Amino acid sequence: MPLSGDSTPVPTQPPPAAPAPADPKVLVIARRMGRLANRLVLYATFAAFAEEHGYRLTNVSFHSYAEWFEATRRNIYCRYPVPGRRSWFDVLPGLNPLVRHTRALYHLTRCASGVVERVPVFRPRVVTWRDDPQTGITWLDDDAACEFLRPARVVFVNGWLFRAPRLLEKHATKVREFFRPVREVRDHVERTLQPLRERADVLVGVHVRRGDYRTWQGGRFFYPVASYAAWMRELQAQLPGRRVGFFVSSDEPLPASEFGSLAVQFATGPAVHDLHTLAACDYLIGPPSTFSQWASFSGNTPLLHLEGVGERVDLERFHVSYFERVW
Repeated sequence: MPLSGDSTPVPTQPPPAAPAPADPKVLVIARRMGRLANRLVLYATFAAFAEEHGYRLTNVSFHSYAEWFEATRRNIYCRYPVPGRRSWFDVLPGLNPLVRHTRALYHLTRCASGVVERVPVFRPRVVTWRDDPQTGITWLDDDAACEFLRPARVVFVNGWLFRAPRLLEKHATKVREFFRPVREVRDHVERTLQPLRERADVLVGVHVRRGDYRTWQGGRFFYPVASYAAWMRELQAQLPGRRVGFFVSSDEPLPASEFGSLAVQFATGPAVHDLHTLAACDYLIGPPSTFSQWASFSGNTPLLHLEGVGERVDLERFHVSYFERVW
């Protein structure tokens, strides 16, 4: 997995700047959508789209989490690909974090998107592209999307239901490189998993989500801790002759007694640490969530979403997520 092991040298700088884009079109993500994982999913989706067509992407809605990634920590506009020249906001000491703390750029971008949507004088060169929850997902690898954008030079993106699984799979290497976490996160991953690696041949990341899932979708994916433990034992039984260790990331404290003799390491860090520790495992299980989807994509780690208490674990059903489904 990309975050584990010492055989590959770890670069300390952000990915190199890309050459001038084939198309000068600029995509601007104009609205914050959820928390860390949701924003990563949307950001990566449009990064793959930009990579495919030679567009540029700007995403100041990511400011809350930019410090945790090599390519965005000193990239005030959170541009993809990384720009060849740094902004004065990034060069002058202390200015970058100050601007991000005020959220000024985000609020200006959101307001600009609203003005463009309401004032037709800017069209077709500058447009706001809004998803439509009534019609479902807007597939970015669809010809209709490219045709809509063809005359535009600046496109404000407003919405959550945009997806491009085929493009993400095609450009996965570059997109994963762009979202490489900073050294602090990578070191935390190694410290967390090292004790488990010493006593296990296979690491399974278990995402336990119970807090907000008590009520979300009527509690459809709110599972007893005992169900998670049963799934873990079921997966362990499918790996005979191999020592299996489990990294458990939960949004609430869990009693170790629930897991019996299973080799379990509980998460201890903030969400961004847990996310990338899950990514460094060999398999992932958990309820439907963008959190485990991102861990799967960023770590190239097979994932199985468990969609009900009675679901069975089957190794053949695991696959790397490219955000084909929206939860």
